[in-house]
Amino acid sequence: MAAHLPYEYIYLRYKKKFPHVWCPGCGIGIVMGSIIRAVDTMNWDMNDILLVSGIGCTSRMPVYLDFNTLHTTHGRALAFGTGAKLANPALKVIAVMGDGDALAIGGNHLIHSARRNIEITTIIVNNNNYGMTGGQFSPTTPPGTFTATTPYGMMEPGFDICSLAQGAGAVYVARGTVYHVMELDKLIAGALEKPGFSVVEVLAPCPTNFGRANRLGDAVKMMESLRDGTITQVQAEKLPPEERVGKTVRGVFLDREDSEGYTARYARLCEQAAGGVSGK
Repeated sequence: MAAHLPYEYIYLRYKKKFPHVWCPGCGIGIVMGSIIRAVDTMNWDMNDILLVSGIGCTSRMPVYLDFNTLHTTHGRALAFGTGAKLANPALKVIAVMGDGDALAIGGNHLIHSARRNIEITTIIVNNNNYGMTGGQFSPTTPPGTFTATTPYGMMEPGFDICSLAQGAGAVYVARGTVYHVMELDKLIAGALEKPGFSVVEVLAPCPTNFGRANRLGDAVKMMESLRDGTITQVQAEKLPPEERVGKTVRGVFLDREDSEGYTARYARLCEQAAGGVSGK
């Protein structure tokens, strides 16, 4: 714990890249704060942490955080993170992505990273659109909503990120929001502790593009919608089905033990190969 010093002196490249480029009301800065606080509870050496991003609004985060960082190509954060983890299994790898980055061009990597159970903490900031490039629809854009590329309304169903991650083989899956910050800190800390592939979906507003296109009000209104439109698992269990309609559930949906992560299995295989043991 490094709480004796302000966070900006420990975790941020505060002399180089501030003020940040995120729009007023964007939730990504809140997610970055949650990552900092969660990491701070882990007592990790910062030199052992690798933060990887792809392309998008979230991809600015490695610029601001003073860990080992990789700002990679669109949709490839998990591919680069996998390579780094295999090269140096001691690294604590965190991949941060947006919904488009993680689920469209990066969807294949998400599925197979979960299937392999590679030891990476994956944080997906879901603001329902491609915010950086003008507000086009993404794989999580809700049906009927408007974006720059769905002027008559979104006609496709969206991915449920948490259900997808569970089905693909992740060992820890959770959903939080940027409104419920203390809860989000705990969800991310739980993911960091997990020795396998973990996923935290974070619901966040995009007032500049998605909010404006759908007349959802200003940033405060969009934050209030996260407050009023989401419920905890305990609350969900108490509500009749008709009262759960339109509500998104927050919390930990999966937290299971897996005997070995991918790098441990890979190391054992390398030992077998070096010893001439085929395993047959």
